[in-house]
Amino acid sequence: MDMDNILEIKQLSVAVEDREILHGINLNIKAGETHVLFGPNGSGKTTLLMAIMGSPKYRVVTGSIIFKGKEIVGLPVDERARLGIGMSLQRPPVVRGVKTRDMVTACTKGRLNTESIDSLAEKANLIEFMDREVNYGFSGGEIKRSELLQLLAQDPDLVLLDEPESGVDLENIALIGQLINELLRKEHPIRDRRHAGLIITHTGHILDYVNARTGYVLLDGKMVCEGDPREILETIKSKGYRECWKCVS
Repeated sequence: MDMDNILEIKQLSVAVEDREILHGINLNIKAGETHVLFGPNGSGKTTLLMAIMGSPKYRVVTGSIIFKGKEIVGLPVDERARLGIGMSLQRPPVVRGVKTRDMVTACTKGRLNTESIDSLAEKANLIEFMDREVNYGFSGGEIKRSELLQLLAQDPDLVLLDEPESGVDLENIALIGQLINELLRKEHPIRDRRHAGLIITHTGHILDYVNARTGYVLLDGKMVCEGDPREILETIKSKGYRECWKCVS
């Protein structure tokens, strides 16, 4: 194992119920790096993130997921979170009866006081939402900022983001990018960063705000392309995923 890798995925196949969705996925992310995942709807992008996070619906058939040198296949979600993995969902649930402040406080694990939590909320432009129920009545952009606020409070070593620009208007996307950059410690030189990210993007808009090192294309549950994320995005924009199918064939 490469000790610089924060995440190593080896020959990973994942099934949902009786259907295998992912087939032989290989992926390595080093500390300080941000990678992005492209692919059409239904290609298995969310399945990959859910498998890394350990959602019980997503069953590992074969392969390994190694995080910071530890095999995590079989570990429950909460243990993976304590090890340092955090995830923002594409469609986060509403949590009735739980205030946003209480959720954010729980994410800090006692590391931050009220003043520090309020400072994070101000960065996310959510200070007036802290006493509201989690995501209840929030707009798309407010939900995304709420998810990122919780991640900032958790401060995970590996951040998994499922379409952070989805449902976000132009007014909010710059702030979303700013919060992601803070999560990933982009203000520090890469040699000094220990945080890493894997981001699913459908539109590629997030790349206008967050620099990524490596891009992948996932088609029918198989990783078919790896390279410069902006080059991959331009190819998809100009020629569609059919160009990726040509590479496969």
